[in-house]
Amino acid sequence: MTPPALETVSPLVLILGPTGSGKSALAVAVAKVFRGEIVNCDSVQVYRYFDIGTAKVGLKEREGIPHHLIDICEPGELFTAGDYARKARPLLASVAGRGSLPIVTGGTGFYVRALIHGLFEGPPRDESLRARFSAAQTRRPGLPHRLLRRLDPAAAGRIHSNDVNKTVRALEVIFTARRPLTEMFKAETQSLEGFRVLSLGLNPPREVLYERLNDRTRRMFAGGLLAETRSILDRGYPPSAKPFESLGYAQALRVLAGELSLEQAIEDTQLATRRYAKRQWTWFRRERDIQWFDGFGTETELQSRVLAAIGRFLEGR
Repeated sequence: MTPPALETVSPLVLILGPTGSGKSALAVAVAKVFRGEIVNCDSVQVYRYFDIGTAKVGLKEREGIPHHLIDICEPGELFTAGDYARKARPLLASVAGRGSLPIVTGGTGFYVRALIHGLFEGPPRDESLRARFSAAQTRRPGLPHRLLRRLDPAAAGRIHSNDVNKTVRALEVIFTARRPLTEMFKAETQSLEGFRVLSLGLNPPREVLYERLNDRTRRMFAGGLLAETRSILDRGYPPSAKPFESLGYAQALRVLAGELSLEQAIEDTQLATRRYAKRQWTWFRRERDIQWFDGFGTETELQSRVLAAIGRFLEGR
């Protein structure tokens, strides 16, 4: 009798952390040592033409290391976390199949969760149901969340009573599928298979990071963010395109529209970027099994510690 084939499990490294913490530089350093290929996990870097405001890694900074899932979408396209997982999973398998180490890096936590743990997308939107629940919220604020609490207490416990959008979506799914949202989530999410994962997190000093983010914002605007924004609009993409909602571009649009001065736009972007970094910290702190490293990914000493940790991981220790 032929013995069953052994399941192949490949290593996968995640490099996570707040914006500006040096994830990209660290990923390149790791890839150079361990024959790696880098897979982007930033929700705006997937879009073409959005370069300056996303701190997209240039060809020179990539140092010849293959980078994937960058510039794969037109600005007018909608690209979701589910889309990301569907593209990234076979890509990881392809990288591993070449004998290379896949290195996923970026700060979009929801993309990471979709990639590793799977994502429940549920049935398509039902505009009539959504309208009914929204009207109920208008007539009696809090009524949809109370209904959700009765139908699916576990789901209601995860959604704040003030978050009307998520509450309405949860009710829409329950009424469409005629099953509790929590039950469907457990049954329909599928975790990444075929990989053992090492998750590494960067934890730079907060005040130092905030200073660097402030400086980076000024460099972005000085380096042509307004001109880049105008050039994207000139290509025919509307201001309502999804990537224009991101940090820097939203403020640049308002400068071009005469709604903000340049200095106001810089200050607004600095504040929003600091708040975004804080939210990223909070998100990743909730994730399990992340090994944290204090400092920036550009620091030689931190890179040495990370390389040692990955070496132990690859050796199975």
